[in-house]
Amino acid sequence: MANRHKENLPITAQGFMDEFMRLKRGSVTRRHFLTATGLGLATAVMSRVPGAISTPAYAEDLGSQMSIATWPNYHDPATFENFKAATGVAVEVNVFGSNEEMLAKLQAGATGWSLFVPTNYTIATYHKLGLIDELDLAKLPNFSAASENPRFTKEGQIDGKTYALPKNWGTTGFAVNTSKIKAPLTSWKDFFEIAQGEADGRAMVHDYQLTTIGSALVSLGLDFNSIKPEDLAKAEELLIKVKPHLFAINSDYQPAMRATDAWMTMCWTNDGAQLNRDIPEIHYILGKDGGEIWTDYYAIPKDAPNKAAGYALLNYLMDPKVAVKEHTANGAPTTDSRVLELLPKEIVSNKIVYPDEAALTPLEFGAAVTLTDPGRAELMARFKSA
Repeated sequence: MANRHKENLPITAQGFMDEFMRLKRGSVTRRHFLTATGLGLATAVMSRVPGAISTPAYAEDLGSQMSIATWPNYHDPATFENFKAATGVAVEVNVFGSNEEMLAKLQAGATGWSLFVPTNYTIATYHKLGLIDELDLAKLPNFSAASENPRFTKEGQIDGKTYALPKNWGTTGFAVNTSKIKAPLTSWKDFFEIAQGEADGRAMVHDYQLTTIGSALVSLGLDFNSIKPEDLAKAEELLIKVKPHLFAINSDYQPAMRATDAWMTMCWTNDGAQLNRDIPEIHYILGKDGGEIWTDYYAIPKDAPNKAAGYALLNYLMDPKVAVKEHTANGAPTTDSRVLELLPKEIVSNKIVYPDEAALTPLEFGAAVTLTDPGRAELMARFKSA
């Protein structure tokens, strides 16, 4: 290779592929690869090599590993394997059960995350606390603002600047094993009543104040996002009454539902779709009395140890051909019309994934104030320790 540069000769196709395979195996750095092949030529050739990547997101040395913080059952494992094959970067996946956990970790510092998945209502707080970077969209050419549905994406932008890009949207309802529970359920009022009756010892709620407290409030005819002391007192009374009848307080509920240790659980769209796909007698229900609609985003922490890899993975995930595989495996609906066009008809027509507008109308997005409200935090702590 040294003689080639000295003589200023073009790299051969075989020489390029030799260097490319060394890069994929992790035996050389990206910087070496770009130097050895010539960036201009590498860009032209890589665009024709399946699995190779040639965008501004990959112009830096990506290192060999990075970490993402996300939710249970939320990605196609093949996505990260394919990313590693394309870039040489191994992705460590950290799973969390609530946005409060993520916030506490970021405030404590040194998380090691180079990318994470916050929910819509938390982004304003992360920005206010200086915990996330404004995104450099020039490094994210796979993202298309024009193809995004603004209903589900607006909270990623603050004062005209972009701090987060949407992953997917969804709802919070409940999953019911209809082979075990025969009583009809259509509302959160039904959920809490059945939890104390036919589902005694077999029901689960989230380890997450927004949805557990919010759904209790809705069952009482109150606002999902309320922080009024008198409303929270009523929700606490209900939750303390229900607790002895619960199987568990846990946001990772799929294992218990699959094993039939639990028969009913608070549930997010993607889990509802996965459970119903594998076990058709498990139905996913949206409360006619209200509940949550949400969008999850990707954001880069300000103290991310490998921002280059964070951008590279985020850009990779924004590629519609990658995203469609994520959505097919995950089950949550997409915010991107480019991805929607690629999804199989059976997914787009699935009412768990894409409910009718009438089913969405009673639902609310979480409010930013609920993330840091001490009244909600204290209520959840008392509920869990009761």
